Amino acid sequence: MTAPGRLTRLALALLPLVVIGTWAALDRQAWHDGAVQLGDADPRWLLAGVLFTLLGWVVAACIRQGALPERLPPGLLLASQLAAGAANLVLPSSLGAHAVTLRFLLGRGIPLARATASLALYSLVKPVARIPVLVFFLLALEDTRRLGGLAPDRRTLLLAGGSVALGLTIAVLLLTIVRSLRRPVVDLVRTALTDVRILHTRPSRVLALWGGSAVAPLLQGSTIAAVGFSLGLPLSWAQVVFALLIASTAVGAVPAPGGIGPVDAAMVFTMVSLGAPAGLSTATVIGYRVLTAWIPLLPGTLILSALVHRKVL
Repeated sequence: MTAPGRLTRLALALLPLVVIGTWAALDRQAWHDGAVQLGDADPRWLLAGVLFTLLGWVVAACIRQGALPERLPPGLLLASQLAAGAANLVLPSSLGAHAVTLRFLLGRGIPLARATASLALYSLVKPVARIPVLVFFLLALEDTRRLGGLAPDRRTLLLAGGSVALGLTIAVLLLTIVRSLRRPVVDLVRTALTDVRILHTRPSRVLALWGGSAVAPLLQGSTIAAVGFSLGLPLSWAQVVFALLIASTAVGAVPAPGGIGPVDAAMVFTMVSLGAPAGLSTATVIGYRVLTAWIPLLPGTLILSALVHRKVL
């Protein structure tokens, strides 16, 4: 490798650490508030939250594997998901996680069309699999009418519908006008349809893809519930998981890094609507972010840099 190439790879390996260090310095108040709240928490429940967080990464790796016919090395796949979690906190709308995963798949010899189709399938199945889980909790809980404030109004629905229609129109126009885009898009769609048919003939892939996508929000909600219980949150596990499902469904499409911000505010609102004190709900969400975002951030960033350095990414 030439000297410029070595310098470029070194810069890419160190860039995540620089970005994370800068972000940590700018958002040090969140570190302080979360540390204070977790300092008074029940360590047994926090340990349970850590366990649910670790299981969530394993499930994420299973979903990634379920969206691809080729078998991936389990250890490197899990490491790539830890690195993707760190990258996901830097870029909005899961762009960081998808970029890391795409690099990983290409490094494993997966063709670009198949790797991109895998990411698209992953992104599509996760919200679809969440719907029956949400419906189950909606029917299981007795009083959910108090959460009507999270329902979008007519103006918001019209804006969302118009945005989708505009996006589809632009995509069609681009494919019509720019001929060089047609072949890659057609290849991507053909590959995606072929892979979907192949994957759904393999029970192990179906279980990993759809089962993992349904279990993922339950594990995430269990982590929040564990943090809440450690602080004395007066809600049941089902109520906390339902609050997460409602919050992520209502504002999950807002392009924020890792969903931090809009989803957090919606989580606090839903938990308060279900009867929890506002201060305790806020402390639960802050503690949850410290446990699942800030604490794993350094090891995830180190893994990301190591994978770049070793040319896995």
